[in-house]
Amino acid sequence: MLQPNSFGKDGRMQQDTIEEGAALRTDLGGGANQTGARAYNDRLVLSLIRREGALSKAELARRTGLSPQTLGLIVKRLQKEKLLLAEKPVRGKGGQPSVPYRLNPDAVFALGLKIGRRSAELTLCDFVGAVRVRVEKRYRYPMPEEIVAFYGIEAPKLVSTLPEAHRNRLSGTGVAMPFNLWSWGDALDAPVGALEAWRNYPIDAKLSDMMQGAEVALSNDGTAACAAELTASDASAPPDFCYVFVGWFVGGGIVLDGKLHPGRRGNAGALGSMLVAGPDGPQPLLERASLMRLEQLSGSELPVGDDDAPYWRTDAAERWLEDAALSIAQAAANAAAVIDFTALRIDGVMPARIRRQLVDATRDAYARLDTRGLSPIAIEEGHVGADARAVGAAILPILSGFSRDREVLLKSVGAG
Repeated sequence: MLQPNSFGKDGRMQQDTIEEGAALRTDLGGGANQTGARAYNDRLVLSLIRREGALSKAELARRTGLSPQTLGLIVKRLQKEKLLLAEKPVRGKGGQPSVPYRLNPDAVFALGLKIGRRSAELTLCDFVGAVRVRVEKRYRYPMPEEIVAFYGIEAPKLVSTLPEAHRNRLSGTGVAMPFNLWSWGDALDAPVGALEAWRNYPIDAKLSDMMQGAEVALSNDGTAACAAELTASDASAPPDFCYVFVGWFVGGGIVLDGKLHPGRRGNAGALGSMLVAGPDGPQPLLERASLMRLEQLSGSELPVGDDDAPYWRTDAAERWLEDAALSIAQAAANAAAVIDFTALRIDGVMPARIRRQLVDATRDAYARLDTRGLSPIAIEEGHVGADARAVGAAILPILSGFSRDREVLLKSVGAG
């Protein structure tokens, strides 16, 4: 849909690509133009394969309850539409060898734009959520027109890295950003009133206009990160979990019955605003467990991309880790009291070893809380890390374009 030469000098998409883009939404057979049971069954098959990695037709029929004949037609259709690839036959103990099918990474692509405190990141991801290429823009604080201009310049460059035959397979752009950015000027060290530019700023419409109306999906950055976590999870993942993403702020997401639950207004799982115990009374979780809090304690800026930085071995970092673990444990207990989660997953912008320490410390802190009346929960590491928000953003238009209800690719189905 989006060609590398699709943008004119003014940053707008040129007219000569519109018909090709419109055809894509039909030719891929993918989702948005299919209706009724066929669409649901196709997406259910894609959902199972996404979750399991690869499955044979016999296993798909057993798990979905569809007849072998119906399932065979679905797989044949999805192969023809280049959404599925057949792997080498696997011989069992007897009978004919079975052929596993997996998602074709090159079937669909999407752009993901993450808008953060000090930088914006644009990624190009494939159908299975793998990052193909990325680019970053750093700034003092985020301003909408600057970020839109960054997208207009860099989006065609990213798409141009694809083989020419794949460049018409872009499903759209997802945007992951903190909601109500205008209210965080003090936390982002922006001049008074500067972030008011974000109030009522239609960034999704601006980006869609650049792509002549192509899909732009806007999401809270915590929800987007949770979508990336869910996509990266395998069949052993708990069907219900609460997700915490520790960045400059603290965000989160909710998964129920194996499906992302964004909430009616897209802000479910806003754990950073949940009140926890502080030294002088209740405080929002983000004031106890965020990297903003860590910088306040250390008096210096967080290093980027250095897992062995001495920064993480300071007294300030140890104090932050202790406070953050206790506060996240309290938030987990509060969340579990409302929804009977089976697990809490913790991820964030930090070295993997620090994340492991945070998870271990949170387990210990949770064990010390009075959780009578609550079901036990597992406290686990997330799988994606710092890329979660940008990857999750790119997943959103794929879900929108290839599912009837935006969530069916992540739908939980029984193991049979």
